[in-house]
Amino acid sequence: MNPLEELANGVSHLQHSFDSAFVFGPVTQYVFWMVICLAITLIVVLVAGRKLTLVPKSKFVHMVEYGYDFVRKDMGENAIGHGYKKHVPFLATLFFFILISNFVGLIPGCKTPTGTISVTWALALISFVYFNWQGIKAHGGWGYIKSIAPSGLPKPMVPVIWFFEFISLVLRALTLAVRLYGNMFAGHMVLAIFAAATSIFISAAASNIVFGAVSIGWFALLFIMYALETLVAFLQAYVFTILSAVYISLATSEH
Repeated sequence: MNPLEELANGVSHLQHSFDSAFVFGPVTQYVFWMVICLAITLIVVLVAGRKLTLVPKSKFVHMVEYGYDFVRKDMGENAIGHGYKKHVPFLATLFFFILISNFVGLIPGCKTPTGTISVTWALALISFVYFNWQGIKAHGGWGYIKSIAPSGLPKPMVPVIWFFEFISLVLRALTLAVRLYGNMFAGHMVLAIFAAATSIFISAAASNIVFGAVSIGWFALLFIMYALETLVAFLQAYVFTILSAVYISLATSEH
């Protein structure tokens, strides 16, 4: 069979490999890997926390501490401002869990929990509930409802603007979930296709040396995409967390 035809036939199989297959009982592969990533996150935080010193001696501890300071300053202090410190643990938890989940998915044979919409929906819902709850704590229930519309509007315009602002508020959960899922699923699908193409053309090289040369090109593309996906894994963790911080700021600040 022509390698391109074989690749075309294999794409549908690759797509089905990303479905939520059951591993055992009611546990799907994504839930299984979510639990593993949660355990890794806890281990990273606990181990780094126990080894904290004034001057970090371990590169591992220094890396974790740098990540926490990055969340505290860039996402907490810069995005939220006054009162940001109480939100840093929540933001750091989001960041490290999503980052570790994204990176685990880059290991051959592993799945990223953020590669399914159900997990990203759960993360988005947690963020949505958190920043709305903080808004209610800051303004009171009725005060927060009124604060959804900017102050200073003409009274006839208030219901109209409030309605559109409320729709925008609800859509924040949707955009958080879909953005993370879409980027991670698409990136891993591309990596899987390039890896399959490399393997198929290497196998076909025995009958035609041209296919061997083409396989080198596929491998180069796979390497480039892998490096790019590593960057995307970090960026998506950052984007999800920074947007959550911005939403916290909008919910708690005076309009």
